[in-house]
Amino acid sequence: MHTIKTICVCGAGTMGSGIAQVTAMAGFTTIQFDLNSDMLQKSRTAMERNLLWMVDKGKITAEAGTQTLNRLVFTDQLTDCVADLVIEAIVEKTAAKTQLFNQLAAINSAGTIFATNTSSIAITTLAADVPHPERVAGMHFFNPAPVMKLVEVIRAQQTRPEVINTLTQLATQLGKTAVVCKDAPGFIVNRVARHYYLEAMKLVADGLATIETVDVVLEATGFKMGPFKLMDLIGMDINYGVSQIVWEALGKPERLTPSPLQQQKVAAGELGRKTGKGFYTYEKQ
Repeated sequence: MHTIKTICVCGAGTMGSGIAQVTAMAGFTTIQFDLNSDMLQKSRTAMERNLLWMVDKGKITAEAGTQTLNRLVFTDQLTDCVADLVIEAIVEKTAAKTQLFNQLAAINSAGTIFATNTSSIAITTLAADVPHPERVAGMHFFNPAPVMKLVEVIRAQQTRPEVINTLTQLATQLGKTAVVCKDAPGFIVNRVARHYYLEAMKLVADGLATIETVDVVLEATGFKMGPFKLMDLIGMDINYGVSQIVWEALGKPERLTPSPLQQQKVAAGELGRKTGKGFYTYEKQ
């Protein structure tokens, strides 16, 4: 079993920021890395705002909020990314993730665990091009990471059992519920969730229901968020990209064909909350 004291989270977008907040709140020294210094500042501001809200609501003490911020190091220098565990949450492209892990392998020990927050990329393929592939695994958080309890811990073909055990134990320390699964297209959640999104968009594309009606009906049946609101929250580009990857990896079955309705949104740059417009209109973040 590996001992985790320092965690480096690569990527200061929504997921990276959320994961870094979670690890710092759980008591781990947390390095957040991003090449974009503006993104790092935005991430820090978001965390400060979130922690202040939690203090105001009585969920944590003011001292706990201050201690969380004191455990965080924000950097745009890759050489600062030396840790016991690296969790990458960068762009959903295999080449970019592999390049990052190889750069980090050059400055970290062979015992450093590399975990990817990918929601759909084959981890076995990713690990194959990384030194010591047996220490590579998936650790898939869900948005928003500080709120959502589930974490998928994904075992690639090369992953050592003790790495999976370490990540599962870590998830528990973070206050999450860990589910271990084998490397497969979409893993568990995104494989099942494709139908939630795709069937909803098909209903709208076929003129059988409106976006608003579908969301209202599904929320009324117990879903916390309708599919269109959820796609806007996740980001149209990310959600559509996952659909593409899962569809192609499974041999392009008709039932999982990505929706032209969503493709049009991506092409128009209407990516959801982060751009101010998706299936709904928002105040731009």
